[in-house]
Formats: sequence, C-alpha cells, structure tokens
Amino acid sequence: MSKAIRITHPGGPDVMQWLDVEVGEPAATEARVRHTAVGLNFIDVYHRSGLYPIAMPSGLGMEAAGVVEAVGSGISDLQPGDRVAYASLPVGAYAEVRLMPAQRLIKLPDTIDDNTAAAMMLKGMTAEYLLCRTYAVKAGDVVLLHAAAGGVGQIAAQWAHHLGATVIGTAGSEEKLELARQSGCHHVINYREEDFVARVREITEGRGVDVVYDSVGKATFEGSLDSLRPRGMMVSFGNASGAVPPFDPAILSAKGSLYFTRPTIVTYTASREDLYASAHALFDVVIGGAVHINIGQTYPLEQASQAHIDLQARGTQGSTLLLP
Repeated sequence: MSKAIRITHPGGPDVMQWLDVEVGEPAATEARVRHTAVGLNFIDVYHRSGLYPIAMPSGLGMEAAGVVEAVGSGISDLQPGDRVAYASLPVGAYAEVRLMPAQRLIKLPDTIDDNTAAAMMLKGMTAEYLLCRTYAVKAGDVVLLHAAAGGVGQIAAQWAHHLGATVIGTAGSEEKLELARQSGCHHVINYREEDFVARVREITEGRGVDVVYDSVGKATFEGSLDSLRPRGMMVSFGNASGAVPPFDPAILSAKGSLYFTRPTIVTYTASREDLYASAHALFDVVIGGAVHINIGQTYPLEQASQAHIDLQARGTQGSTLLLP
C-alpha cells in the first residue's frame, strides 16, 4: 500500500483526501514510478474545482519527478532505477507511487536534481511552447507577461530575455515586482496600483506590444487586448481570476486585426517527438544557465489542500513542491 490524494467530486480544497491506494504492477506500456517530488500547478485547481472536468473518482496533479521501480513487458528504453520526470495527463501525480504511460516519461540529465525537475517540467515546457511555438519570440520583440512572479512567469521572463525580447511584467505587490525584475523583466507594473494599459503604451511609445501572455484571465482580458500593437497576438493560457467571458470576435478587428489563441500543453506535447523536443529545449536553457528555477515553497504531499488554498490566495511565489 502507498498513499495518494483522491477526490470523489469537484469542489474546494476540502474535497482532497489522503488515502491508502493499491498501485499494482505496470501494464505492458507502463512504468511504476516512486515520486520524490510533485509539482503544484494552477491546472490542478481547475481539475479539482470542476472548471476542467475530469472523471471521478480521481487523483490530482500532472507533474512529478521520481525513480522507476518497474516497467511493463513492452518497455525497452526505461529500466528500474532510472530517474524520470513528467508533465502530462493522466492526472494522478499527488501520490507516493503511481503507474504512468512510459511514453510520457522523460529521463533526467544527471545535472538536474529531482526537486528542480518537479518544479520546472510543466511550467518550463509551458514557457517553451508559448515562447517558441505559439508566438516565436525573437530579438527586438516586446512582450507583456502577466503574473511575471509566478512559476510560469519567472521561467518565461528569463527565457524571453534570453531570446532578446524586451519583457514587461505585471505583478500585484512590490515583493513580486522585485522577483519579476530578478527574472529578467526590463519593466514591471503593479497592476493593483497602476493602469497597466496606459503604462504599456508609455513604455512602447504608443505602439503596443507584439504579444501578450495572459494566465490571469477575466480580470486582464480586455486590457491585454488594448496593450497589443496592430496584428499583435493575445495568448490566453490560464484563468487565475476566472474564465474569460464570451466575446464577439469582431472586437479583434476593431482593436487592430488582432490574433487570439488559447493553447494547452496537452496539445503542444501530444506526440512523443514534441514532448521530447520541448523537455530537452527546457533542459538546455536550465543547464546552460539562461533559466534558473526558483522553488518558492514546499509542503508535505498530505497537506496539498493547504497548498491549494495558498495558491488560490496568490500567497505563493515561483514554483511550489509537494514532497511525499
């Protein structure tokens, strides 16, 4: 027997239960992984609350690092003792031990420790597809990045800076603004005290930014559109303040023939080839020193409910780990 977080119905943090579970042996295409560190992400809140529906009863979590304990009969590229990490469906990372589809596991380089891996895989591969594939950031671009002190935000700010972009970051406190500066933001805006649209227009001398990366959602949606240059791209990849309400697509033409997209890591890493390429692009910038992974706080895995409370209250910074 091992322990895992389970939920039987959507709801608040109190629906999470710390239970005994039977894991069993891996099927032909699976591996059994003993977790050493589990990553906390806002998508976990969406799964728990029902915003992103999942079949119940269920586990939670999409990101972890650990050691392979056993592999199925059809697996030839993994063996017991391999250090691995993942950021992928199916949910269930909030567990001491679990079975995973082997094709979703990535072997870890010796130079990346387990805690760093669990703190960076989902957030870092999110930053990769946002910056390199959804809108390919290049030198000279001006980027607006909301929640720049968060887990994705800190990685994305460093990476965009590394790519040669001018990075404008928003956050909600002086402490978080300083974290955004340390992560490579050239300009920072306290969205609680300043009109971020007016400030963006001032910074860009009226032009607007090339791309907005918005994980906040409802509270920043219209302002994000108003911060773009003509034919700029709005990338909505989260709903921390609530879902973006329905809107008339004509608003995009009225504001300058804008582009709008709502990407997900599931789509961008759907194939083994894309998953591998994304993970190794992340490994390269971390090992090369362009991106530093900030682990802001840790919780015992059994206290995942408290971690969710703190995350939703915006009381966390950087990446958060749940430790089995």
